[in-house]
Amino acid sequence: MGIDTWDEIRTAYQVARLGTVSGAAEVLGVHHATVIRHIDALEKRLGTRLFQRHARGYTPTEAGQDLLSVAQMTDEQFAQLASRIKGFGETVAGELTVTAITGMSELIAPVFAQFQQDHPDVIIRFLTDLRVFRLDYGEAHVAIRAGNMPEEPDNVVQPLARVRSALYAAPSYIDRHGLPKDEADLIHHRIVGTDNPDSRAPFARWLHATLPRDLVTFRASEPLAMEAAVTSGIGLGFLALHAARRHPDLIEVLPTRPEWDAPLWIVTHVDLHRTRKVQAFLATLKEAAKAWEL
Repeated sequence: MGIDTWDEIRTAYQVARLGTVSGAAEVLGVHHATVIRHIDALEKRLGTRLFQRHARGYTPTEAGQDLLSVAQMTDEQFAQLASRIKGFGETVAGELTVTAITGMSELIAPVFAQFQQDHPDVIIRFLTDLRVFRLDYGEAHVAIRAGNMPEEPDNVVQPLARVRSALYAAPSYIDRHGLPKDEADLIHHRIVGTDNPDSRAPFARWLHATLPRDLVTFRASEPLAMEAAVTSGIGLGFLALHAARRHPDLIEVLPTRPEWDAPLWIVTHVDLHRTRKVQAFLATLKEAAKAWEL
């Protein structure tokens, strides 16, 4: 049975409960002719009489009584479902799915720890991937993205922070190849970079525009792999400042430049943006970001 049938069943339920067409029409907010049409259509569909018509109103037949019990149960279940759905938007519980660019785990894990401490009924799903998760498909509640401001329709976009990067080398690399004298001297060195030549990372675009691609002798898709390559002395490579602080022996080859900065954005879908769960997480995230040393 479809939605139209449910409308007829709901009408029959109200007629059986109240005993009159006029009473059912008032409760349902429809014309009395609609009530009669629904009853007639449902009886025709089921091939049996559901009501005995008389001067005082409608009295359910045995089949009508069966329908009344089923419809009453269904109506109550729908009411409970509506209450639960409404509650999902009013409570901070259940799953919260957050997606972010790779390499954010170090920064975002303390945010999750604080959020679950404040809201222990939340289950967090943290998804990282090279692809962009579709918020309009319900793949995540919150996305943290880098680069140009996201422009998908029906999304709410807010600035979060800016990640600064510099060019580094490990002491072992400098021992073998020497320290570049300046930017022009980079052409004589080995570079660690991203495997994707179309990467939107600002430092990757700068490398692509400044140096021949064949100088990038180590290419990886994961920031952690590039970080490991740089610290192992494979080549010169860009690291975010917060990542470089984990390796105090690294040598800064070129300091940060504004053109290498990567802005971070918080992205939420308009349908979920105002829910208490999402708003509570955004508040925790924004407060934590104030202390990030990026």
